[in-house]
Amino acid sequence: MKKNTSGDAPIKGRLQSLDTLRGFDMLFIMGGAGLVTGLATLIPCGFTEALAQQMHHVDWHGLAFMDTIFPLFLFIAGISFPFSLEKQRKSGKSRAAIYKKIFRRGLILVLLGILYNGFLVNLNFSEQRYASVLGRIGLAWMFGALIYMNTGWKARTVIIGAILVGYWLVMGFIPAPDGAGADIFSAEGSIAGWVDRNFLPGALYQGNIDPEGLLGLIPAIATALLGMATGEFVKLKREGLTESRKVVYMILAGLAMLAVGLLWSTVFPINKKLWTSTFVLVVGAYSLLMFALFYWIIDVKNHRGWTFFFVVIGMNSITIYLAQRFIRFWDTTWEVGNGIKNLLPEPAQPLFNSIVYVSLCWLFLYFLYKKKVFLKV
Repeated sequence: MKKNTSGDAPIKGRLQSLDTLRGFDMLFIMGGAGLVTGLATLIPCGFTEALAQQMHHVDWHGLAFMDTIFPLFLFIAGISFPFSLEKQRKSGKSRAAIYKKIFRRGLILVLLGILYNGFLVNLNFSEQRYASVLGRIGLAWMFGALIYMNTGWKARTVIIGAILVGYWLVMGFIPAPDGAGADIFSAEGSIAGWVDRNFLPGALYQGNIDPEGLLGLIPAIATALLGMATGEFVKLKREGLTESRKVVYMILAGLAMLAVGLLWSTVFPINKKLWTSTFVLVVGAYSLLMFALFYWIIDVKNHRGWTFFFVVIGMNSITIYLAQRFIRFWDTTWEVGNGIKNLLPEPAQPLFNSIVYVSLCWLFLYFLYKKKVFLKV
């Protein structure tokens, strides 16, 4: 944890749309999905039930809202890096010091991911799962940052394209040697599953493949680089390039990515667990369009009054992700709200539980926010 003592507004000098969007994203990890499913239980209808269905990950191919949470977070981390790099350079940090910070951040996130997976529960190295969401974020961001520091935008564009096309060629034309004729895009038949089974130490999340496994890290780097390209574009100062025009260009780029991703998905399925190239493009389009919306409302039009709830979450996003693993918020929810819950009609009880849970998590983060304590990785 790092304490910010620079004044009453820790968001000063930050891109507020980014903190808000990060908070919106993490809300659904912090119980927001339960709010939606609870609402569907209380008010069952086609609309609420359709929303509730989006609060679950798809089993394999396809895409639901919950599948966008993880890549959006990585995309946002990418957007932040050009701003962070500029700040570090202006402060006089050497190139070596910046590299050290990049490697340290990547390693810390990998280690935090292992702890999140329960390493301290039994200290069993052979049965420990080493792949993780935080590890994927840390490594994809780290490699993306190294590429960003050593290439120009044209070279990075070529690299992103090469990653996406190359991953498709590998996934689409090299079956798993032990796949026994299984679908080449299945867990059993994919080369990604084979690599995890043979080279990823410890336990695999799904037994025969890990959704945060080794091969999927490569296209995840493209997700981070797309975010970095967005951050670089937002920073760009050029005559005639107004902030509103930037929003228009981001929308157009997002729609183009979406079209390419959907067209490509006819031969390369959208799949989060394989982190397919089409998944990168379609969710990258969603991420870019969401950022463009938040950026236009908050930083261009300066409508900021509604953002505080999300900023509190967004500025300690890693904290709440880890805290829910180690702090029993659900036990506190029961202690605080069970009596009132039992007075309510049964259809209202799931929504009430979720409201209490989200409120407790948010108040925990608000306490840290007021104390200006933020987890800096």
